[in-house]
Amino acid sequence: MIAHTVDAVVVGAGPNGLVAANALVDAGWDVLVLEAQDVVGGAVRSAEVTSPGFSTDLFSAFYPLAAASPLIRGLDLHQHGLTWVRAPDVLAHALDDGRAALLASRAEDTAANLDEFAAGDGAAWLDMVASWRRLRDPLLDALFTPFPPVVSVARLLRRTRVAGAVDLARLAVLPVRRLSHEHFRGDGGGLLLTGNAMHADIPPDAAGSGVFGWLLAMLGQDVGFPVPQGGAGRLAAALAARIGAGGGEVETGMRVRSIEVVGGRAVGVRTQDGQLVRARRGVLADVTAPALYRDLLGDEHVPPRVRRDLDRFQWDHPTFKVNWALDRPVPWTAPAARGAGTVHLGVDLDGFVDGAADLSVGRTPERPFLLFGQMTTTDPTRSPAGTESAWAYTHVPHGIEWTPDIVRDEVRRVEAAIERVAPGFRDTVLSRFVQSPADLEAADENLVGGAVNGGTSAIHQELFFRPTPGLGRPETPIPGLFLASASAHPGGGVHGACGWNAARAAIGAAGRTGALRRALARTAWERVLGRE
Repeated sequence: MIAHTVDAVVVGAGPNGLVAANALVDAGWDVLVLEAQDVVGGAVRSAEVTSPGFSTDLFSAFYPLAAASPLIRGLDLHQHGLTWVRAPDVLAHALDDGRAALLASRAEDTAANLDEFAAGDGAAWLDMVASWRRLRDPLLDALFTPFPPVVSVARLLRRTRVAGAVDLARLAVLPVRRLSHEHFRGDGGGLLLTGNAMHADIPPDAAGSGVFGWLLAMLGQDVGFPVPQGGAGRLAAALAARIGAGGGEVETGMRVRSIEVVGGRAVGVRTQDGQLVRARRGVLADVTAPALYRDLLGDEHVPPRVRRDLDRFQWDHPTFKVNWALDRPVPWTAPAARGAGTVHLGVDLDGFVDGAADLSVGRTPERPFLLFGQMTTTDPTRSPAGTESAWAYTHVPHGIEWTPDIVRDEVRRVEAAIERVAPGFRDTVLSRFVQSPADLEAADENLVGGAVNGGTSAIHQELFFRPTPGLGRPETPIPGLFLASASAHPGGGVHGACGWNAARAAIGAAGRTGALRRALARTAWERVLGRE
């Protein structure tokens, strides 16, 4: 049974799928988005799950990449109900001894805080910020465009010259621990860089961790760590509203069972209830790479080399998250933590390394590194006046069976870490809502095993190695099918680039030069897959 025919079907209404659909709608395409869940957003959702009147972001919460992304900024989502708000300060790293490194809203205030750790570190921070401002626009363009970003890199080279380009290339592979030692004498700057690097799953001594820490820290100093007023779901709702305003459709509660392939080309999708939705121009999949190739496509349509490479696909570390309704603000020992939207805690500089080592060998860290969100501090609409809606998450090893006893043990570790830097925290708790890695996956199938970034951010699975060694582009070996999820370059984070790149590739393949583009892509894939 054919339900209907559209220009493009987008599978999944996560942020990348919604951005992809917006790009296609803007190009004049007839677009249908199919989402298995009853609400849009994927890992960008909010709900009242702790206590009435307390809004909780169920997955992601702070969005520096979205605020900086030229792709999302260009969608003018304020016209569809989105308002960004920010905490008084961006981020603090609270130490057990009562001190805190502070990423303030103003770079000069951040510098003053770092000078308290070691004289001269403030000037080093300001130098780093000045370098960021010179590189910002072409660098973000290079980050968010398909691989290889030829035009953006050319612009970047004009800014940096050869010597600066060499320095930037070195930064791209530098471990964050080494980056911190080279720039700062005290611990403050290293805490800010390393804590931000640990938002990904790369150990602090591993190649590539430096650029992640530097990028998020500089974005924090540039655009802050903003949140959608009223809850993360407002971002997804604005993206969906814009699709509807442009003539596209979003249907929830519609699970896609398979991709329809005819004559070697993707021509539509089959839903769980047996309906066939035909796609004249393309199918864009905002699902993980393993789900696309193993579940939605039959083995007969997936080249053996891709199937083999998927056996080596590496997930990022699972996430364990605890959400609280608090009857008053968190009683931080360090005053600098009180106005920060995000607080890092639980470890010092050496503790980052210890925790990463535990995860590497499959051991649950007894003293976990936590990311803590003060949502009412950031957005007063999130809970009643005088209270706080808060959450914390940490990374845990793969392979754990999350029984009630093991969940309780991890909650104990999380709350013990908070108590060390905020004595009396447990007394503020009205209620809690716990999300183990299994719970995260149950709520969003793309969060496989609780992994939130669509696959490891380690260098061996980035650029043209993402999701498997190939072109580093959204085109797949099946013409008409495009990977639009965080499993594609440039990877995790709510920036919309994976969806935008897939949409632009689909538009290009259907355009006047489409035949040439398809031939080039086919030839490139034949070389990669060894089919000459």
